[in-house]
Amino acid sequence: MSREVLEKLKARFPDAVMETHSMFGNDTAMLKRESLLEAMRFLKDELKFEMMVDLCGVDHLPEIPRFEVVYHLKSMSRGYRVRIKVRLPEDDPVVDSVVSVWKGANWYERECFEFYGIKFRGHPDLRPLLLYPEFQGYPLRKDYPHKQRQPRLPLLKPERR
Repeated sequence: MSREVLEKLKARFPDAVMETHSMFGNDTAMLKRESLLEAMRFLKDELKFEMMVDLCGVDHLPEIPRFEVVYHLKSMSRGYRVRIKVRLPEDDPVVDSVVSVWKGANWYERECFEFYGIKFRGHPDLRPLLLYPEFQGYPLRKDYPHKQRQPRLPLLKPERR
């Protein structure tokens, strides 16, 4: 089913699709980051992937390129699922935001930025979502020093002790 989608994606973006594969029923395409936004618009508008189910970051340390952003898409009208991946180098972990395609990507991109340090170019509000502003580092990176102590925060209302 979704293999047809991957074939259409390769036909439309022959220079952008680096590889495709299927494993355990998951059809996946690896794209060049420069073509991601245009390919995602094509998937939504022409191939009817109305829903972005999830977006997550992956740290492949010590592999090069180190980071990966994985998009899980669903076509509710056609019953297809497809996974799109983009690899990013450690020295430039930046990819275009897809918030203009799926508004729900807002939260996922913020979470990915906060925990991996992956930046989403064009994101309307790329600020911390779950961690406090003084938090240092990116806690889901494989080289994050987990025993590191974070700055202590003053009590906002000391009278509540």
